[in-house]
Amino acid sequence: MIQHLASLPILIPMLAGVILLMPPCGKNLHIRRVSSVILSIVTLLVSAYLLFHVNSTAPLVYAIGDWSAPFGIVLVADRLATLLVLLTSFLGAVVVLYSCAGDDKKGSFFHPLVHFLVLGVNGAFLTGDVFNLFVFFEVLLIASYSLLMHAGNKHSTRAALQYVILNLIGSSVFLIALGVLYGVLGTLNIADLAQKVPQLTGDDVYLAKIGGLLLIVVFALKGALLPLHLWLPNTYASAMPLVAALFAIMTKVGVYAMLRVYTVIFGDNAGELAHMAQPWLWGLALATIVMGGIGVLASQDFRKLIANLVVVSVGTLVALVAIQNVSATAALLYYLVHSTIICAALFLIADLIAQQRGKVADRLVAGRAVAQPYLLGTCFVVAALAVVGMPPLSGFVGKVWILKSTLDSEKAMLFWPIYLVSSLALLVAVSRAGTSLFWDHTHKDSEAIEGTKAHPVKVIAVVALLACSPLMVVFAGPISDYMLATSEQLFDINTSINAVLQGGQ
Repeated sequence: MIQHLASLPILIPMLAGVILLMPPCGKNLHIRRVSSVILSIVTLLVSAYLLFHVNSTAPLVYAIGDWSAPFGIVLVADRLATLLVLLTSFLGAVVVLYSCAGDDKKGSFFHPLVHFLVLGVNGAFLTGDVFNLFVFFEVLLIASYSLLMHAGNKHSTRAALQYVILNLIGSSVFLIALGVLYGVLGTLNIADLAQKVPQLTGDDVYLAKIGGLLLIVVFALKGALLPLHLWLPNTYASAMPLVAALFAIMTKVGVYAMLRVYTVIFGDNAGELAHMAQPWLWGLALATIVMGGIGVLASQDFRKLIANLVVVSVGTLVALVAIQNVSATAALLYYLVHSTIICAALFLIADLIAQQRGKVADRLVAGRAVAQPYLLGTCFVVAALAVVGMPPLSGFVGKVWILKSTLDSEKAMLFWPIYLVSSLALLVAVSRAGTSLFWDHTHKDSEAIEGTKAHPVKVIAVVALLACSPLMVVFAGPISDYMLATSEQLFDINTSINAVLQGGQ
């Protein structure tokens, strides 16, 4: 059973999506909800067990059809992949639970689509070759196209159309890049690519460089890196909040792909192509942080503000990818988990606030008072303190770790001012948003709407996300040890190559 463990975070969501389309789940809403929650919890438990197993042993390499790498398709469950699979499964379970309060009735096939999206994201994290990274990208994108239209209107339709067109272009560029790399190297297995890239000579070096640089375009689009980030604020702000909360993990797939490709394949051991992407990633990352900070300050509604917070987090993560050392990567992983969970929680909080403010919804203008000011206000304050990096929550730990890990880098003189000024911009913008949402009430319309109190299931889902922030501080010791071990494993390229090409355990 252990040898098949790496495939379960992919197989279970796939089976869940199929089961939820068939009778009786397909016709009975109550059965569909119960089944979806149970199956999402099963995926979460399997993902957690996989992480603990990999943490206590060697990386788990699963050769599909018993065809070994580099000739067959392999799944590689190392510390990095299992960490992100667990994060995705947890976020999927929370979103499924939140939707059971009624949001899943606003469109068709919500529950199967969520499981198919989790399937695509988990597959992207676990795959051992870049072609199947493309395949799983397409799986998650197809599911995301439909989820964007869940309870859609003309605004979400327009944003979804832009999202679809840009990602179709990105997929075309991805295929071209893969064709170039395969033509030069004769393989698309990540470990085999890492072994063959240093051996390139002559014109093959320049062709491989072209393929590698084209991948930057693809990953920048998937991760929302400037100047290919413009789709994200409108898309996330137009989607249903619970869909946007689930999408908080999707930009991290692009960041993960950058980390995996430009550390393992084009990293220290890549010969003439070593660190070829770092100058590009560094400049674009800093520009993304600046642009995201400006977007946060300029946002006129709360969901658009949160979407720009996601842009800032992507810029921060990619800057750490560009620094290319163990400490910075460990800080990246801690911050990635923190930012994904808190941004998802903020989208759900925005939904609860909008439902209680009447026509103004989540726009940052004077409006009706919310019906549950203490509950929603507390949730907002916790999320706001975490997202701007104030003590005593995980955002502060992540910020200090990021600053410490970049202190000895030659890039610190540029990164520190930009990062700290953007943090100040976030503090100002989030404080202004809280004032507008909770204190700035109209005189004639200040009565809270009766009967609009948040459903208990929705509150449980939000609290589950928010609780992760103090827990990441309480257990900061073992979590930081895991992040450091994960980073060291990622940079131990020769050991990873041998583990994959020789079949792992």
